[in-house]
Amino acid sequence: MLDNENSLNAEFYSLSISVERKHQVKSFKEDTPVPKFYTSFVYHLDYTMERNSKDGVKYEKLCYSGQRCQKIPEALIKLYGAKTQSLDLSYNELISLRGLEGFPLLKELILDNNELSDSLVLPYLPHLNLLSLNKNKIFDIECLITKIQHNLPSLNYLSLLGNKACPNELADAENDEEDYQRYRYFVLYHLPNLKFLDSTKVRESERCEAKRRGKFMRVIRPVPTEEDDDESDTPWDSRFSPLPKTIRSLGDQRGSMRKCKKVYHGKHSEGNRFISNQDL
Repeated sequence: MLDNENSLNAEFYSLSISVERKHQVKSFKEDTPVPKFYTSFVYHLDYTMERNSKDGVKYEKLCYSGQRCQKIPEALIKLYGAKTQSLDLSYNELISLRGLEGFPLLKELILDNNELSDSLVLPYLPHLNLLSLNKNKIFDIECLITKIQHNLPSLNYLSLLGNKACPNELADAENDEEDYQRYRYFVLYHLPNLKFLDSTKVRESERCEAKRRGKFMRVIRPVPTEEDDDESDTPWDSRFSPLPKTIRSLGDQRGSMRKCKKVYHGKHSEGNRFISNQDL
């Protein structure tokens, strides 16, 4: 459908497809008429072909965003994988990139706002120049860097905003500029060919600093354990009250203890009793 004579000779070609599929389900009861139930779903994609005016080379883009899919549909791989150079799969629910190896010519890959985690598998994509993974669930920056080093040799643009691996305010309000700069030095040390990191151009001075000490700039994050969760959920025992606010030094504390001892051993109309903070 896309390989007709007009589309091959055009400078710009765009196609939007909305497909509705119906699945027929039949009842298996033998004694009753066979009713038919239909379930349907709709998917939408945009396919664009642009021809470079200088050398006439085609640049083909595929957008399949906002479809709530958890994996890359096989139909997209079969129909467009061999010729697509820019793929946008943002605003889905992707938990896997299985099938991405079916797009060998990719130069741009946009995966923003998905459910991708540290377990994601990046296939070998020798031409990939841009990778956007904003707002996913990536925690381990070292693990991701290792995958990029092995499988994305041409990468120049990388964005990880909104992931725990990227320690800026979008990921955690407790992060500050120093945390983020340390992260940039660390990433640039291991990926020196990057020109842009998180939508910010890499400065030459920053690149030199990363080369000098970026190896030691890894941001260490404590990994939460089940024991930590149990301790945080332990309720406060109200039988034990804190020291009164008036006690500020060790001497004050000893003085209060002497007072308590005096009342305990002396004669008191109410007899011996526990001295509470209010009594002090």
